Parts: sequence; structure tokens; C-alpha cells
Amino acid sequence: MNPADALVDENRRLGELLATADPETPVATCPGWVLRQLLTHVGRGDRWAATIVRERAEERVDIRTVPDGKPPADDPVGWLADSARLLVDAVAATGPDVPVWTFTGPKPAAWWIRRRLHESTVHRADAALALGVPYEIEAALAADGVSEWLDILTARPVPADGPALPDGATLHLHATDDGLGADGEWLVRSEDGRVAWEHGHGKGAAAVRGSAADLLQAVLRRIPADDPRLQVLGDAAAWRTWLERTPF
Repeated sequence: MNPADALVDENRRLGELLATADPETPVATCPGWVLRQLLTHVGRGDRWAATIVRERAEERVDIRTVPDGKPPADDPVGWLADSARLLVDAVAATGPDVPVWTFTGPKPAAWWIRRRLHESTVHRADAALALGVPYEIEAALAADGVSEWLDILTARPVPADGPALPDGATLHLHATDDGLGADGEWLVRSEDGRVAWEHGHGKGAAAVRGSAADLLQAVLRRIPADDPRLQVLGDAAAWRTWLERTPF
């Protein structure tokens, strides 16, 4: 999977979903939003990331200063597509390994492509749920989305209401899709209250099995902890607590 190509393709799929939809359709998984706001959020975020990369920013850029941060009324989907391409072009021009600001600390510029890719995959799920249509995503891409989310969590401090998992407890996530191998299994634990993880198979306080697409939606709280598409083994309360203490 080439992340830059995947970002452009995922952005296209989101645009196709939104092109014929009523922009005022409520998005239940993003309370208070309608599809018009979801489109703006994704496109503006891509342009914000492109600005950070292009300017080689060492500090947070005010998203309100991003050029063309609102879609034109006559072609919002085209604006959305251009937003992803601006980020890909910015990373190519700056250099994928050049360090820039991110909300997890300085990272290579290419970090933003993967981050924005999975912003689009998850918000496409939001749009699909809002429109009542199936959410389809390649298993390998969904599995990478789970890994990317866990990477973000490792940079967070201990939640104010306590660790997502007690020290010594392990959460095992297992994607049931064929062909993923080690990339489809995750062992998540706490180290001094902070999230740590690795690919692997093992017993834990709780194990959650499902397709990579369903696991991605579950860890990002797009489907309930007890959704019938998930098989939860062991301590279901540990799984629910994990979700409660790892909001997006």
C-alpha cells in the first residue's frame, strides 16, 4: 500500500459518496454535524496538514489561517479532492523525511499522509452510516488504521479518569480476515498508565475478534462495544473501559 496513492483514492471514494447526498444529512457518529460539515472538516484538515508540511512548521499552525479553508458552493467535492492532492504534493516537495510539527511531537513529513488517510477512512464510515449504505474498506487498509490509531494513543498522557487498561492487563485485538498475518493482531497493554502495543497473538484480560473493518470502527467508537459483528471474549468490562478512556 502506497499511502499517498491510498490517500487520494480514499478521498475520491468519500467524494463519490457525498456527491449525490443531501449535504444537510445528520451524521450521528459526529454529534451536531451534517455531511456538509464533515466534508469541510476533512478537506480543511488536509489543507492544514499541507500547510504544516509546506512551511516545515515547528509549531502548531492555526487552522483558521489555512488558504481556501472552505469549499466553494459550486464544487465542494472537487475542492475535497484537491485538498488531498495538495498534501501529497507538499510532502513530495518538502521531502518525506523532513521533520515537521505534529500533535504527537516532531515527525517526518510523510507522517501526515498516513494520518490524513485514516482521517478519511473513518469519516467515510461516518458518511456511510449517515446514509445507511454499506461501509467497505480493504482489510489491509483497515488494519493499518487500527495500528495508526494505537500509535497515536501511545503519545497520550494517562487519562484523567485512569489508565485505559490496568497495568499487567492485556487487550488482544484479532482481525479475522484472511491474509493479514501478524498485521491483523494486536496486543495492547498499559505501561505506567500509558498505552503500549505490539503485533502478536496472546491471551489477555479481553480479546476482541472481528473483521479489520469492524475492529477499526469499534476502536474509534463508530460501532458499539457489544456490536454483534464483534466477538468479545473474557472481561467485557475491560473492553468497554478501554473504549471509554480512549476517545478520538
